[in-house]
Amino acid sequence: MTQWELMKAARTIVEYVGNVKPGENVLIYVDTQGDIHAANYLAAAAHAAGAQVSLLLFETRPEVDLEPPAPLAAAMAAADLVIELAERYIIHTRAYLRALQSARVLCLSGLTCEMMKRCVADVDYPKMLEFGDALAGVLQQGNRMEIKTPAGTAIVCELRGRPVEHNAGRICKAGEESFLGGQVSWYPVKETINGTLVFDGSVWPPHDLGRLQEPIELVVERGEIKGVHGGREARRLKSWLESFSDPKMFMIAHFSYGFNPGARLTGRILEDERVFGSIEVGIGAQVSSFEVELASAHTDGVMLSPSVLLDREVIEVEGRFVHPRLCVLAAELLRTKPSGG
Repeated sequence: MTQWELMKAARTIVEYVGNVKPGENVLIYVDTQGDIHAANYLAAAAHAAGAQVSLLLFETRPEVDLEPPAPLAAAMAAADLVIELAERYIIHTRAYLRALQSARVLCLSGLTCEMMKRCVADVDYPKMLEFGDALAGVLQQGNRMEIKTPAGTAIVCELRGRPVEHNAGRICKAGEESFLGGQVSWYPVKETINGTLVFDGSVWPPHDLGRLQEPIELVVERGEIKGVHGGREARRLKSWLESFSDPKMFMIAHFSYGFNPGARLTGRILEDERVFGSIEVGIGAQVSSFEVELASAHTDGVMLSPSVLLDREVIEVEGRFVHPRLCVLAAELLRTKPSGG
């Protein structure tokens, strides 16, 4: 990994995704557990583009989604472009929602220099966005979704016209937000989410989890978690969810598809939930574009090698996209020959 590669990634993030303009006020913030070197590369790229750059380092919060310190909240509300790198993200807070009223926000919670190289510099970013648009279009046309995995996931849900968001594209005006490329998200009708979810990739938070050593099984009824089963890691997740004494912490918040060809399963959720072909499920608080339930916190779990049926169309078979609108684009993105038809 060279400085050249990292600067290429930083410019892609700031100029291509963030659409920074000369004279704009750009705020980059990172907590003390985040990667300050990644923040410095982004600050340098924004400065080179002619922006007025502020880089704010603050003490790591004890939990995700706690309101930030007052100086950070004020700075967020005054910026034109906000870039979050804090490991313990604040994307489901009131301060974040206020910032979205007047700023573009690029949420890169927990981004490291290694991720910048693998998931940005080494990726054909426009091609990845093209694939994401196509995937969102396919999902938007369907209703009943069935997801199964070799680890035991068997879940059904209905979209009923709910928006499917490719939330990693370019942002051009206040109120728009974007995330690291390689993810499409949707929130099915809550009462239709039923079955079993098995996380076999990673779960984070709680902060002592990450890449899983054993599967965690969740029993879901009408969009709410009714049981958490497995070994030590399952017990840890259950106790963490219960610790908030908040019923909303047991609510399914969203589903997301991962398709960043550079992403690897590392134990850092920002990268893990973008592993190509994986499906990630959020639990607890929701982002502003869905039903906006501000639960006490939020966690994400990753399911590997899913098979997905949307109405009568097969989208994916054990992590391999086979839908005719997606398989060629997927092959191009992965720099391989088409593997489905």
